[in-house]
Amino acid sequence: MLDSNQRAIPVYSPRLSKSKFLAGLQCHKRVYFDVHHPDRASPPDPSTQAILDMGTEIGERARCRFPGGVLIGEGYRQREAALAHTASVVADLTIPAIFEGAFLYDGVLVRVDILERVRGNAGEHVGWRLIEVKSSSRVKDIHLYDLAIQRYVLQGAGLTVLSACLMHLNSQYVYPGDVLDLDALFKVQDMTELVAARGIDLPGQLVPMRQAVLQPDPPAIEPDGHCHTPYECPYWAYCTKEKPARWIYHLPGSLRGLADLARQGVTTIDDIPDGVKLSAVQRRVKDNVEWISPKLKEALASVRYPVHHLDFETIMPGVPCYPDTRPYEPIPVQWSNHIEEAPGCWRHQEYLHTDPSDPREALTAQLIESLASEGSICVYSPYEQSILERLADRYPSMQAELKRVIRRLWDLFPVIRDHYYHPAFGGSYSIKSVLPAMVPALAYGDLAIQEGGVAAQAYYQMVFKETDWVNKETIRESLLAYCKRDTLAMVELRRALWEKAG
Repeated sequence: MLDSNQRAIPVYSPRLSKSKFLAGLQCHKRVYFDVHHPDRASPPDPSTQAILDMGTEIGERARCRFPGGVLIGEGYRQREAALAHTASVVADLTIPAIFEGAFLYDGVLVRVDILERVRGNAGEHVGWRLIEVKSSSRVKDIHLYDLAIQRYVLQGAGLTVLSACLMHLNSQYVYPGDVLDLDALFKVQDMTELVAARGIDLPGQLVPMRQAVLQPDPPAIEPDGHCHTPYECPYWAYCTKEKPARWIYHLPGSLRGLADLARQGVTTIDDIPDGVKLSAVQRRVKDNVEWISPKLKEALASVRYPVHHLDFETIMPGVPCYPDTRPYEPIPVQWSNHIEEAPGCWRHQEYLHTDPSDPREALTAQLIESLASEGSICVYSPYEQSILERLADRYPSMQAELKRVIRRLWDLFPVIRDHYYHPAFGGSYSIKSVLPAMVPALAYGDLAIQEGGVAAQAYYQMVFKETDWVNKETIRESLLAYCKRDTLAMVELRRALWEKAG
């Protein structure tokens, strides 16, 4: 077999790709599984899939900056057709840009987000600008290696790569509310020098990756901290399935020297020597017993009735869709409020914006009415305060009322974190971990939507994409049920904690 540079590639040598190369940088066992056993990977959870879908949408929007560009539409399983189509487009000097172009060199196949043709002063073709589109708003080191492997393949395939650039969202862009300025929305940064530096050792990095994937068995690499950097490895569950429930790497938070302890034979949390410095949460996980602070009742008694329990749901569109907003700015679209007039006596109010208009003004006005002027407002993180502060800045006419609302906030999260622990928390104080442990009958398993990222994606689908009114209504009911569960959870957690306090 010959690649595009007429170099012989052994038929027994599995092809690598851009994604497999990046996987190999993280772990040779990961690239081995990618080649031979991709079925061992955990599928992306709904929240991760929502992020991937947003990245796809941003990539499609980025192409609009290059009118006349040609998309290589053949899928990743249609390699030979994609290579042939790309070669024909490269040779057509009238085409200004190529999207998802396929190139093969040295046994590595890459698909390039955008390859822009560069012309000289007389309009003649002089080379190419390589552009990788990312949905993030900042440059990461892994992005440079992403560009480096593409540049290596393109140059090896005979193309003149004049520059290597990263195209990402400009976090400072403010959408005016009429025409989206793509030139301002996307920021293009020339990374040529940094990419060239990463590319110096690249051929040498490919050699051990190929050796790893040609072995009959996966490399004997133990899972540890590298499995989470720069991304969460999809084979984590598979590689750790035989580990004990109290495995040392299940300890939450940061622990310097964890790898050293593992090399010394410390395999479980229970084996960690007493002299090792642990955080308060880590110490509770190690002790593995229920813990109740003597000050729990005092902390709970600081609320004032009627107690409101507030939760927002937000969307964070990468491409802004409301006036005067930036990429990934959180936009509240929904709230729930359980109002406990007296212990055990509560009522519920809610709001969900269901059309494509800017939800913030109507949402804010109705929220102020629901929260009235008396009582504590129970939340479960600083997030609600940050949303309220944004709304106060946005609407000066409601600013005074919102500031009074902010002064009434009462955060349940630090109350639990500082005064209570149950082994079933597993070291996590997320409400998704705390609620099943303290109020098992009120967990999230019965809901169609069980996580905030999924709720945001469902809302976007309902408002901006879905046309079937039955599907819209199904999503609406699911969103209301999810947000309502979050605030009811706070009511029941306060009750359960009060009983624990005695």
